[in-house]
Amino acid sequence: MKPKTPERTEHNLFRLELVNMINLRHELVKLAQVIDWQALNDAFEPLYHGETGRPGNNIRLMCGLHYLKHVYALSDEEVCARWVENPYYQYFCGNVYFEHKLPINPSSMTRFRQRIGEDGAKKLLQLTVEAGVKTKTVKPASFKQVVVDTTVMEKAVAFPTDAKLLNRCREHLVTLTHKQGMGLRQSYARLGKRALLKVWRYGHARQFKRMRREVKRLKTYLGRVARDIQRRLVNHPHLRPVFEEKLCQAERLLTQGKTGKNKLYSLHAPEVECIAKGKAHKKYEFGVKVGIVTTLKEQFVLCSQVFPGRPYDGHTLFRSLGEASRQCGCWAEKALVDRGCRGYLTQGNDCFTIHIAGQKRGLTVHEKQTLKRRNAIEPIIGHMKTDGLLGRNSLLGEMGDAINAVLCGAGQNLRMILKKLRLLFVWVLAQMMSHQGQMPVQDNEQRGYCY
Repeated sequence: MKPKTPERTEHNLFRLELVNMINLRHELVKLAQVIDWQALNDAFEPLYHGETGRPGNNIRLMCGLHYLKHVYALSDEEVCARWVENPYYQYFCGNVYFEHKLPINPSSMTRFRQRIGEDGAKKLLQLTVEAGVKTKTVKPASFKQVVVDTTVMEKAVAFPTDAKLLNRCREHLVTLTHKQGMGLRQSYARLGKRALLKVWRYGHARQFKRMRREVKRLKTYLGRVARDIQRRLVNHPHLRPVFEEKLCQAERLLTQGKTGKNKLYSLHAPEVECIAKGKAHKKYEFGVKVGIVTTLKEQFVLCSQVFPGRPYDGHTLFRSLGEASRQCGCWAEKALVDRGCRGYLTQGNDCFTIHIAGQKRGLTVHEKQTLKRRNAIEPIIGHMKTDGLLGRNSLLGEMGDAINAVLCGAGQNLRMILKKLRLLFVWVLAQMMSHQGQMPVQDNEQRGYCY
């Protein structure tokens, strides 16, 4: 059922209004007045069924919680707990009176993300761009010159090793057989655990020949369990859908090699990919590639989009620029990229100019100075990973990757807007205090003011 719009009731003498508790010049209060909440309500209300089911949660509450989550890098449970304690959070989410308990369960945020999908997350990012223009954090003229770069959004998975994956997959298959009441010829629970411990010890002692022997033993145990289950499923065909996913994962683990493609790095997140970005401190990262587009002057995020399949950086350029143009409403005239896009030509090159880092020929003095500012996107990516949730994604599946990347861009924009509003408030407060500190000077020769 569609969410019910909260009705404005008469003043309650026994409840304290938020406007009487908080500072109305606080940056969150100012930000709440800038965001177009009605546009979010009009965009997401059609996603709910008209009459069936219980009434949905308030859309402004759900969107506000997601904004606060990515601004302060919190989990669903943490942002809900802080909402109860912080009156500014409640005012930002549209409350009139202070509440002592949250009207939703934290799991409702997961279902809300599944409902709005990636398109809904892009709507949330678009409203942050509009709010940036209203607060003059970014100028519309800045949309003509952008910086494009890619990074890796790591998944919340353990570091993958062949031994751990083989043993864990065998344990999952054994657990499923016990739940379904099927017997196994042998589960290898004790032998598998012992072989895994030997792999770790031999690897620490740099006895790699013995370590590879134990890994091969773990692979043998997994193959025996998988074949035993397949033989028993002949007499129980109705249980085949239950084991199909895990058996496919076991087949991938048994057949994949060291340098093969389409490798499996995590059982609960099979979409994880191994990406090498050439970093000295971290040779490989396990996650998904993300393309980020920011303005050249203010470094305001216009696009944050995932690209599954480990594509070449140059192949993501045109798609990133197209998404950025949809968010800001105009097409960029100049794009500054790194050397990962060298040698890439696209049919849309007639619409904009591409300048590659390190380019010397064919550039004026002003363009060479402008190209040096391309590196400013690197600290922005660092802030999105350390201050936001781009560094480690905990959302499930490919849809979770896409939503988290877009909302991380929205969180970075809101942090920049809040900083702008905070500095503006400090400046206004300083001006007021300076004017209040004027004291008239009474003198026979001169009448003036001292500061």
